[in-house]
Amino acid sequence: MQRTITVAALQLAAHDLDAFDDVWPTIRDRVADTAKNGASLIVLPEATIPAYVLGSASIDMKRVERALLDLRSLAEKFCFLAVCGAVRADGNVLYNSAVAFGPKGAVAGYADKVFLWHFDRRWFAPGQRIAPIRTDIGSIGVLVCADGRMPQVARKLVDDGAEILVMPTAWVTSGRDVSVLENVQADLLARVRARENGVPFVAANKSGVERGCVAYCGKSQIVAADGTVVAMASQHQPGVVTADIVLGPARPSRAATHAPVAARARATGSTRVAITPFDADERTTLAMELVEATQLVAPGADDALQALDRCVPTMAVDDATVADPGGLVPLRRRGYRAIVWNVGQIDRAWIEPLARARALELRLYVVVVDRDARAFAVDPDGAIVAGTFDAFRIASFVLDPARAEATLLAPGTDVADGLERVAALVGES
Repeated sequence: MQRTITVAALQLAAHDLDAFDDVWPTIRDRVADTAKNGASLIVLPEATIPAYVLGSASIDMKRVERALLDLRSLAEKFCFLAVCGAVRADGNVLYNSAVAFGPKGAVAGYADKVFLWHFDRRWFAPGQRIAPIRTDIGSIGVLVCADGRMPQVARKLVDDGAEILVMPTAWVTSGRDVSVLENVQADLLARVRARENGVPFVAANKSGVERGCVAYCGKSQIVAADGTVVAMASQHQPGVVTADIVLGPARPSRAATHAPVAARARATGSTRVAITPFDADERTTLAMELVEATQLVAPGADDALQALDRCVPTMAVDDATVADPGGLVPLRRRGYRAIVWNVGQIDRAWIEPLARARALELRLYVVVVDRDARAFAVDPDGAIVAGTFDAFRIASFVLDPARAEATLLAPGTDVADGLERVAALVGES
């Protein structure tokens, strides 16, 4: 049954660990003010309690528990569901968690971060389960920050009944462009996660800088189930974004089950590939000679695709496989490093976002062939590196398998390892 609720993402100014006692009363008051305005769900950022960068300091769990008790009391007083990033201790083991308190003040559940990012691993252990949290407002799928880069995490949550994806996060930015604080999750993956799973997505991030060396991009956001961003916060300032969203049965994109994929040998050398959305002809052959391309991707050119596959493990896929967040994962895990997407009837507004998302989250080359529009290639960083347009009928690019083998995104943060670990947690062989 569909129903509408008001949700709020509370974007907080970053604070250092030793400043937590000073800033917590202000955070608590902001939660109360947001609740008074009628929000049924309030999301706070990752590691709000006590901070994200813990360093070598010992954590006073009594201080954490006092803050969580304050939040629990507010949830009960104002009758809302709170989801907040906090340190969680299990004996001597610490987890980077999101804790949920129901409108009646009870602990609804928690989610531990599965895919640890960079220095997270220094003080946190990875989560051991992926499961929705049942609450008074419905079943929610909670994932923490970098878990959103692993497509199987959100997929598993929704397939197990989650009606909304909720993310306490600490989206960081390199500061490469101070006018546009970039982060692939904030700028792309949040929208894709909502659309491919058919549920709303709410993320609460921080703004500012922590410890002088971790910068946040802001952009806390609320995304509708169709992937439309309905509210987004500033890049630089704290604030709150609210919106009414519809909860109900999910409409996820899921491909039919395919036969097991055989493992492929690792490719060794790069090759220049010509791409076109048109049938190969004499002009294609001439163009390949001019740009010195040795491989071709074109509609119906099965022999050419097999030749490319012998050079760099490559497979052709359809709309359903690309639209399913888990559709390409088995191919990546079994050694494929390039995908040719033969576009069918999918909404064309989503072709580029989906191609870029699949490329960067799986570290793959994705070549898109759309007979009704153009052909383009996306590299493992999610950047479009070549594409046809108008009279530019044949483009080319260098497919370097070493780029796809470079799966270490940050120290201790390896996409290939993450995919294997999450596959084990969700029960994929």
